Amino acid sequence: MQQALFGGGCFWCVESVFLELRGVNKVTSGYAGGLTQNPTYEAVCTGKTEHAEVVLIDFDETQISYSDLLGVFFATHDPTTLNRQGNDIGTQYRSVIYYDDVTQQQQAQAFVDELKADGLNIVTELSPRPTFFAAEEYHQNYYAKNPTQGFCNFAIPPKLLKLRSKFQELMK
Repeated sequence: MQQALFGGGCFWCVESVFLELRGVNKVTSGYAGGLTQNPTYEAVCTGKTEHAEVVLIDFDETQISYSDLLGVFFATHDPTTLNRQGNDIGTQYRSVIYYDDVTQQQQAQAFVDELKADGLNIVTELSPRPTFFAAEEYHQNYYAKNPTQGFCNFAIPPKLLKLRSKFQELMK
């Protein structure tokens, strides 16, 4: 089993996408990259803790590759806007890849370099994996538990539609 740690805006959105992929055994919403130990959602939302909303993805590399996860990550959020995803604004919504080892770092950097070669202004941060703090229980599997919640209804279905149209071969 391998892990990937990505931040691409609201963790509810990112979690919903990765839960749809074969080989992904678990997705945990949480916080990483900040200064505060054991941050809370309320504190992270202020932007003062310097944490990003992230998802920790446990995946079986015999069923899905880290490179496949990177492809989905970059296709289902906007890696060209600094500290913003849609109406979510602040450093807690930054695009970030926290890598576990040199191999993940090199794969992520190669992906970013390829996108930049295509003319995109990628602002995704690449950093070594910091301490991960799981978010409060009510944030876990949020969309499945709250499919009619306003933000979820607005933001998540388009991401899932894009996932299904571009990555059908990776779906469960």
